[in-house]
Amino acid sequence: MVWALLQFLLISRVPVRSEGISDSTGLVAGTNDEATTRRLTEIYEAIYDGAESFLRAEYTICAWFVAAFSIVVFVLVSWGTGWDFARGAFTALSFVLGACTSILSGYLGMKVAVYSNVRTTVSAQKSGWKSCFNVAFRAGAVMGFALCGLGIFMLYVTLLAFRVHYPLPEDWIYLTECLTGYGLGGSSIAMFGRVGGGIYTKAADVGADLVGKVVHGIPEDDPRNPATIADNVGDNVGDVAGMGSDLFGSFAESTCAALVLGSSIGISGGWDAMVFPVAVSAVGIFVCLLCSFIATDLRPVRAEKDVETSLKVQLISTTILMIPAVYGAAEGFLPQEFMLKATVGSEVLTLQPWHAFLCVSMGAVGGLIIGLITEYYTSHSYKPVRELADSCKTGAATNMIYGIALGYKSAIIPVLVLAIVVYGSFKLGDMYGVSLAAIGFLSNLATGLTIDVYGPVCDNAGGIAEMAELDPYVREKTDALDAAGNTTAAIGKGFAIGSAALVSLALFGAFVTRIRHASGDELFQNGVNMLSPITFSFLIIGGMIPFAFAALTMKSVGTAAMQMVLEVQRQFDEKPHLLDANPTERPDYDACIAISTKASLKEMVPPGAMVILTPLLTGIFFGVYAVSGLLVGALVAAVQLAISMSNSGGAWDNAKKYIEKAGPDSELKGKGSDIHKAAVVGDTVGDPFKDTSGPALNIVMKLMAVLSLVFADTFYACNGGAGVFML
Repeated sequence: MVWALLQFLLISRVPVRSEGISDSTGLVAGTNDEATTRRLTEIYEAIYDGAESFLRAEYTICAWFVAAFSIVVFVLVSWGTGWDFARGAFTALSFVLGACTSILSGYLGMKVAVYSNVRTTVSAQKSGWKSCFNVAFRAGAVMGFALCGLGIFMLYVTLLAFRVHYPLPEDWIYLTECLTGYGLGGSSIAMFGRVGGGIYTKAADVGADLVGKVVHGIPEDDPRNPATIADNVGDNVGDVAGMGSDLFGSFAESTCAALVLGSSIGISGGWDAMVFPVAVSAVGIFVCLLCSFIATDLRPVRAEKDVETSLKVQLISTTILMIPAVYGAAEGFLPQEFMLKATVGSEVLTLQPWHAFLCVSMGAVGGLIIGLITEYYTSHSYKPVRELADSCKTGAATNMIYGIALGYKSAIIPVLVLAIVVYGSFKLGDMYGVSLAAIGFLSNLATGLTIDVYGPVCDNAGGIAEMAELDPYVREKTDALDAAGNTTAAIGKGFAIGSAALVSLALFGAFVTRIRHASGDELFQNGVNMLSPITFSFLIIGGMIPFAFAALTMKSVGTAAMQMVLEVQRQFDEKPHLLDANPTERPDYDACIAISTKASLKEMVPPGAMVILTPLLTGIFFGVYAVSGLLVGALVAAVQLAISMSNSGGAWDNAKKYIEKAGPDSELKGKGSDIHKAAVVGDTVGDPFKDTSGPALNIVMKLMAVLSLVFADTFYACNGGAGVFML
């Protein structure tokens, strides 16, 4: 957190003042730098106010939800544990702490991103690339290191506080079970943040694109477009605040799953051995901190071609350095031999530090492979996206067909990698090994967050440059920064999806462990029988949940986008002079912001309620076998759908950018051509694919699993795990 503060102080040294291409030469020929500075400040404040008002409204709803649901957690957990009020209170408390940390993480990310985007624009006015790149990169670093530091600090302090009540190693199983509320709180807020923010940003983006670029042919982020401020606000509330809450949830859930699965380690290995998963995350922060110097100081960005390389080096270098760092942590925190109770069966496994080291390393390397495969399918530097761009020559329909096929195909290798990581880590360390592999996926989370936030900051910087009517040179620079951010953000989404799959599986293993403990090994001692009628039936239902969720969120974006399109067109019809080259009147930006805010707050409730209530009602009415099928079905379907949707959307976006880079005399004809319009249609459809439904599916599989884990004792208390209906 101290490092994050230092990065913020470095950003704050950049004044919001238009100075031109050097410290003394103005870039905007024939314009007044003071007037440009006032315009920059005006745009920055408009984006800040829009983001602030939306998050305030969203988090108010979240606060009411947290207050109400914490009571539900307290009552149901207390009842399920035989009216053990201490466990109920601790679980509810950890739920509130997780939710508050998630809210704080998202809000902090939004504030830093909005604070930094205008400073990135100002820095882009100067000659060279180092200054503007470093501002955007450090903005991401503030979010990445602050979130990781805050998450680990809150988690470990909560562990120590609960240890006062559960001092004996034999009771640490109860300590870890109470801590599962922390993951539930983080994931619940992430659901509303991802869905609400995703609907907000894509409603504005789709509306602005359809009316602005397709119908009237005006550039992206043109100040004449009424939806352009809402579009830039959306980048901060969806791609920054929502994404921050999402990845915080992944960190919290993976750690909670590992602690529950490894709670028996404390009996033979002591406290240090049990908290080894937390130590891995802490070591990851220091590795990411050291590697950040590569981008800002050791190999600074000096040309456009260095931008993408610099970001990619961050991911690769942190993964490589994590391997020896994890080995040191394993040797330092784990005894030479420690005992672990198997998730299935009565066997007690004897593990050594190298087992844990290999599990974490498999996760870290597997995450990098999935990330690089994602890059191959979404970057216009490679064949798949270039083929997609070529398909636009025959119209939007062939572009859609190619893009959907590309997404399906891109799921093959990541799924195989996940299968190998699951098999290898399970053979080495049972389900505890799988949870360590999930932590390995997230071991360089600080760097992943840095790169994820870097993209929206550069995107906003380009929008501000366009709206402030700065020299095209500035927009070209920020677009180059943003293009690299798009590619590396796709890599980050690959990491996130892979980690979500492993986290969900680890949480399912923890659910089985907790049911075994609650039932005295009467249930699940020999595993879950998937051929049981109730289990298989709910497996099919679980497979349907991600599709129902995607349908709800996609339709929400479509409904909100329709309202946005009508509003933008209304303003153009009533004020046709807005389309003049130099209009004398500004559009009504606030009307579009209000549409996105109202629509997103309204539409985020149904999908969130479906994901939260489905496992809760299934466990209470149909029992633990039905929940098992539900969780497995949702995991299998969600991971495939998330990969395909995210990669299709990313490919459509970069195919459009590839066409925009082409000249009017080339085969692709460049901006404004029919080929470009076909690409814009694909990109418009891809927006909710990659920024709303796709990423939110990560939370679907995680939230259902962690909620089932928190209420496992409650489910067992309903007729011995058979549910109210006793089917």
